[in-house]
Amino acid sequence: MKVLIIEDNQDIVASICDYLEGLGYTIDTASDGMTGLNLAITKDYDVVILDLGLPDIDGITLCRRIRQDAQQLVPILMLTARDSIENKLEGFESGADDYLVKPFSLKELTARIKILSERIRRKPASQLQIGDLLLDVDAHKAYRAGKRIDLNPTLFRLLMFLMQNPHRAIPREELKYVVWQDNPPESDALRTHFYNLRQIVDKPFDRPLLHTVRGFGFKLTDKNAED
Repeated sequence: MKVLIIEDNQDIVASICDYLEGLGYTIDTASDGMTGLNLAITKDYDVVILDLGLPDIDGITLCRRIRQDAQQLVPILMLTARDSIENKLEGFESGADDYLVKPFSLKELTARIKILSERIRRKPASQLQIGDLLLDVDAHKAYRAGKRIDLNPTLFRLLMFLMQNPHRAIPREELKYVVWQDNPPESDALRTHFYNLRQIVDKPFDRPLLHTVRGFGFKLTDKNAED
């Protein structure tokens, strides 16, 4: 198993490396956010261990960059001394898969790494599915209830990000960055894109999957959700 550790505390890095390497893991490390982002983009990992308090890019921003810029599905486990529910929710909303508060047990860390790596293996990156909605990332094709649905590149990118983050309420600003990076239009074009996506993905079918989270953003889920 290959793990990337993005952490500036060298004592913590050394402890994790010694323990995981003793179990046969292959470890890469980065002590700053930019190096960590470059590694996450250019190499394949089973799990990324990410500290929140990095010297250049904070962990929340870095997590979003990995999810948005690199479109990576790699599981991300956040390490932090911040243990409030607000901090944890912020971590999950940025795209983290799990959250471990310092100080922590190396045995617990290993158990969480194993669970996260097994989860991603059960879900190939090229095939995303929520309910009866299927997205073939490699072929750039989408299907619902077995029927092909046609999406332009912008809607495909938006739907792919929503399906990579299922059941999570995603802030509008995060979705705007996915579509336009650092140059969003002044008008509320995101609402228009989401409306068009709904017309294609939901309207011809019995059950809606796309939902508005009032005052916050949007989410895609096959669980019960209020619009």
